[in-house]
Amino acid sequence: MLRINLEEPRLKPEIRQELEEMWRRCARRIILATTLAGCGHPGGSLSSLHMLLMLYAVAEHDPKRPRKPDRDRIVISQGHISPGVYAVLCEYGYFDEEPFLMEFRRAGSAFGGHVEQSVPGVEWNTGNLGQGLSAACGMARAQKLKGIPRRTFCLMGDGEQQKGQVIEARRFAVKFGLNNLCGLIDYNRLQIGGPIFRVMPQDIGQEIRATYWNLIEANGHDFEDLYQALRRFFFGEVMCPEKPTAILAQTVMGKGISFMENDEKWHGMALPPDLAREALKELGFDPSELDVLMEKRKHYPVSFPHFPHDPEPVEIDPGEPVLYGPETKTDCRSAYGKALLSLAERNNLSGRPPRVLGVTCDLEGSVKMTAFKKHSPEAFHESGIQEHHAASAAGALSKEGFLVFFSTFGVFAVDETYNQHRLNVLNKTALKIVATHCGLDVGEDGPTHQCVDYLGLLLNLIGLEIYMPADPNQTDRIIRFIATRPGNVFVGMGRSKIPVVLDEKGEPFFGRDYRFEPGKADVLRSGEDATIITYGALVPRVLEAHEALKKEGINVTVLNMASIRPLDEEAIVSAAKRGPILVAEDHVVETGLGSLVARTLALRGVSAKLSLKGVSRYGSSGKPDELYREQGLDAESLVAEVKRLLG
Repeated sequence: MLRINLEEPRLKPEIRQELEEMWRRCARRIILATTLAGCGHPGGSLSSLHMLLMLYAVAEHDPKRPRKPDRDRIVISQGHISPGVYAVLCEYGYFDEEPFLMEFRRAGSAFGGHVEQSVPGVEWNTGNLGQGLSAACGMARAQKLKGIPRRTFCLMGDGEQQKGQVIEARRFAVKFGLNNLCGLIDYNRLQIGGPIFRVMPQDIGQEIRATYWNLIEANGHDFEDLYQALRRFFFGEVMCPEKPTAILAQTVMGKGISFMENDEKWHGMALPPDLAREALKELGFDPSELDVLMEKRKHYPVSFPHFPHDPEPVEIDPGEPVLYGPETKTDCRSAYGKALLSLAERNNLSGRPPRVLGVTCDLEGSVKMTAFKKHSPEAFHESGIQEHHAASAAGALSKEGFLVFFSTFGVFAVDETYNQHRLNVLNKTALKIVATHCGLDVGEDGPTHQCVDYLGLLLNLIGLEIYMPADPNQTDRIIRFIATRPGNVFVGMGRSKIPVVLDEKGEPFFGRDYRFEPGKADVLRSGEDATIITYGALVPRVLEAHEALKKEGINVTVLNMASIRPLDEEAIVSAAKRGPILVAEDHVVETGLGSLVARTLALRGVSAKLSLKGVSRYGSSGKPDELYREQGLDAESLVAEVKRLLG
């Protein structure tokens, strides 16, 4: 494996010759892989190829230990250049050539059309442009927090610089002093729609300078020029050594194949076999090889093992739960803040890197992170009004051996950042999303901030757990529970102060002996006439309705479904066997818990009278009680609905 000593002032002639031969072999793989698959992105792969080869020649990495903790990180943000990335990883010994060529873009293969961590050597799944630099920020920040003297590189496209999230990431990198971060931009001036200046006018160099990054310009096809640019970054020979650095590399789309150069057509289209043979001939290879491989691929089984990419484990002491007594009336978000502080006190100890991190977006006080920040200032990440970047960076941090809480209002934590969480899930992160200000309970802030449409989005994210605590006690238990939980978790809560949920003896239902169980509903009250299923901010209203019905001789079961995913399907089926079911929720009716209850009954073949009460129209500004009354979610309306169900 080629490894260049950066102490050398210039590349030795024999090293340059070796790099040129490596380039030729990799260009051949790019042409073969895309033509054999009948699709792919050969043009951008060729324009980035010199940079990829040079990066892996100077970076600290080990093909035999792709996930060694003290490695440099190379994030490929423009994931469509996967043919170039896989070709280079093959060149550096991460895997053999044959499975890449035979399996590229085939169902079930690790070698996806956009870079996948299932291929050893790939750090981050990308496809949605603009998110790679945010992930790289998370990795570079992790290196800083752990005191690991390594670097993170992020290769990006030029068209990608049009995305606003890229600017967000640049600002974050400057704020947190990520001088171990280097972005390399493939500046070939073409994107799918044609010249980048025609698609969207932009001065990339000036924008980089304006965001206070160091800028180095280089010839992206000259190994010596790239080497000198990287040496300047490595040795801090830049204007501001404490700032991150960008290398703007002048390149040519389709470089090295005469009829492909500077033609945007080949950005996302494979060469047909006749042109692929011409390209192979230009590179000095036997064009008949293509025909041999085309025949072989027809019968080649998909068998390359997927490389595991689970998050780095982190040991967390969840601490002792806090008990809120019957007289307490507080908001769940305050209980979250106290639990978060408790986790910091137990796990963020002096003399070693913090284990628990907090990320928010200009809402520190509202999401109750102030005490956490005071205790662990190094672990607190105020990201400004940059939710897209914050969600991606937090996701990347959560794979690096940290317990990461990302908190903001529901409309920002989910509705605005759904795409970022989707990519996090695909990357198998372990992010804990704690969203406050969910539902009509936001009240006077009005419909733009009343997050009533988030569960349907979250349920699309395969494997994401969803929890909605009913009071401060259950909030405390859920936060401590998820602190030791692997994978991605969402916890949602309202804004208002609510009473502690009590049992029928007047004691806290979620008392000292309570242990939260995922997939387990809480039977707050028992009755044989009907069942009301609810969660979150509506629990007090439902309990009020229960008492009113009881006075009229109607006894209903109240199920608190704090665990939305996993869902307690057995509790739903049991409720249906007792009688009618009313689902009451502070959420859009069509995509919330009600739809899950109806789906469960239908799939189980169980019939029951069912009423779904939730948000049926966008609300207005007003106090939560008024808004619930407008939507028929106040106690009086719920009593009337139960009576209607009972006939």
